[in-house]
Amino acid sequence: MPDITINCSDGQFTAYMAVPTDKISGGNGGILVIQEIFGVNKDMRAHCDRMASIGYFALCPDLFWRQEPGIQLADQSDTDWAKAFELYKGFDVDKGITDLLISLEHLRHIDGCNGKAGTVGFCLGGFLAYKMAIDSDANCNVSYYGVGIEDHLQQAEKIDMPTILHIAEEDSFVSKEAQLNINKDLAANDQITIYNYPKVDHAFARHDGINFDLAASKMADERTMKCFSKYLK
Repeated sequence: MPDITINCSDGQFTAYMAVPTDKISGGNGGILVIQEIFGVNKDMRAHCDRMASIGYFALCPDLFWRQEPGIQLADQSDTDWAKAFELYKGFDVDKGITDLLISLEHLRHIDGCNGKAGTVGFCLGGFLAYKMAIDSDANCNVSYYGVGIEDHLQQAEKIDMPTILHIAEEDSFVSKEAQLNINKDLAANDQITIYNYPKVDHAFARHDGINFDLAASKMADERTMKCFSKYLK
């Protein structure tokens, strides 16, 4: 599917849009896919296409448009890693959340959408999905190996919609102490479900990525799709 353009107060940004092939009576649910530090690349588009293939509208906005619009990187070279971290360090989280809130509303009002929409994010996007659970009215939220969640645990009391965290126990970017605090401090909120995956590193669900783990990815995806099926249909 071609990219679409979404307007905001300080400009406009593109988003990859995948449309379900089978339309259902009453409309299809929407999923806001939130990018990693590598931009709206082949992997993010593959996630969108897969979700569309099972009946969802999937939208992945370019959150780096203020820095370098349209950039697509991978985890296969030092050059791409360096560029990805440069963009990550310069990323404005608050503006990114604003873009996601606008994208969420756009998704809900697409012709054929039933008005229900959730989020799913990976890496940087995993953190932003957690933030969307706090700051938005998304029907559900799923975070894959979000980085930085441990610094925002005090805000979890605002989470009142179903939220899943997929945590890689050997995550190179999330310390064991941080994982412990996340599990401990979020346990009291019955809207939050945490799944811990032993012996896998960060980005275990990145297709063709250096840390891809088929078994863990399949298990996490099954849990994610069960959540979407329950809350977006």
